[in-house]
Amino acid sequence: MNISDVANRTGLPPKTIRYYEEIGLVTPARAANGYRTFRDTDTHKLAFLGRARALGFSIEECRDLLALWEDQSRASGDVRAIAKEHLAGIEAKISALSAMRDTLSDLVDACAGDHRPDCPILKGLEGS
Repeated sequence: MNISDVANRTGLPPKTIRYYEEIGLVTPARAANGYRTFRDTDTHKLAFLGRARALGFSIEECRDLLALWEDQSRASGDVRAIAKEHLAGIEAKISALSAMRDTLSDLVDACAGDHRPDCPILKGLEGS
């Protein structure tokens, strides 16, 4: 299968597929003419990587998850630990974004938005 076939099957752009090959996440075979030839296993790995990246896993986390996915003697606890750590990171980001929203909402509510130069938003940004 060529790269455009794999791109269609996985939903990943060819540029991403080439990048994943470059960093060693997949290793397609090469035909005599130098073109990549993707096997079904490559397609499955790429689909797996696409789903993991869509959930926000980093490349290194994906590398670890892919290694565990390929290891039939893996412990599910190892997979869970990676996912649990990633989830904690997502929850921290949500908390930080929520605090940002609340602060900005308070500043917007405090600003009259009229013709006067006094602006609580600018005062809040300068830290006074």
